[in-house]
Amino acid sequence: MMAFDHIRFAGILVAAIIAAASILAYKRGRWRRFDLLLALIVAAGVAVFSVFPKVGDVLLYVFQLQNRGFAILVAAVLVLFALVVYLIGKVQDVSRRNGQVVTALAVRQYKERYDPPQPLPEGARGRILIVVPAYNEAGGIAQVLSRVPEELMGYEVRTVVVDDGSSDATEQIARNLGYPVVSHVVNRGQGDALRTGFAIAGLERADMVINLDADGQYLPEEMERLIVPIIEDEADFVLGSRFMGFYEEAGSVRHIGVVFFSKMISLLTGKKITDSTNGFRAIRGSMLPKLDLREDRFNATELILEALKKGLRFKEVPVTMLKRAEGVSKKPPKLRYPLGVFRVIIQTWLR
Repeated sequence: MMAFDHIRFAGILVAAIIAAASILAYKRGRWRRFDLLLALIVAAGVAVFSVFPKVGDVLLYVFQLQNRGFAILVAAVLVLFALVVYLIGKVQDVSRRNGQVVTALAVRQYKERYDPPQPLPEGARGRILIVVPAYNEAGGIAQVLSRVPEELMGYEVRTVVVDDGSSDATEQIARNLGYPVVSHVVNRGQGDALRTGFAIAGLERADMVINLDADGQYLPEEMERLIVPIIEDEADFVLGSRFMGFYEEAGSVRHIGVVFFSKMISLLTGKKITDSTNGFRAIRGSMLPKLDLREDRFNATELILEALKKGLRFKEVPVTMLKRAEGVSKKPPKLRYPLGVFRVIIQTWLR
């Protein structure tokens, strides 16, 4: 009996600590009202089960169990799981807000430096903005930028380099070559870099946006393939496919993973996708505001799913994908990359 009283006292003490800490966090402005309410509900639950343990008999019926202690344990695990899911969502919200701040600072930097929108050259049909996200690509970015055309099918081509918090000379090399550069104050990932580029495309009133990686794996000479379906009004979103073109690493483990995720997205959307992680793509500028893009990394699959969900006309075209010429891959090592891609596919499809 004495041991039971000690357990009851401990439960009440824990409930009181949870309630007091929650109220203190709320008063200091660290928590929202919903956070406080959630914590007080948990504290009340702990207190009730401590003072009136027979309440657990209800759980025996709900879970069809015989042991009250085990039923309470099952309920506690379920509550804990719900709280973990909630906390993961909170962390993602904080990360997203941080990304929005970084993007806003970069866009303001672009406004101050380059005074958009720049007037179109006489006779130009419109404007194409090429967004080049770059993170520690000093070894190869000059070679990539030197091959970007100034005009495509009568459209003026402007290029902006989004330096994603590089610690090497990436930013300075691009500036020395005369290209507009905006910088993220910290490394945020390619997803945030592209969102910055898309925001700049809106400032520049770009008719089309092309994404080109800075690592030299894609050929700037093949950009025309991406924009033809948009110009001819056959598509709003055109994705390059290494499997319809040339893939230098065909047969690798990465090859198998890309095929698997492409088939997965095809099954979920009912639209045949052959290259779900390709980063060489073109999008009609007027369609960018429709896309709800949240991921800082693993963004290629999110972009495809969002485009299809929002009704953008989609088409794949053959492109070349070579091995990285310089530097090292920025993709997470081992299982973190496929698990991250899988998570993004599921989350984007469900929302």
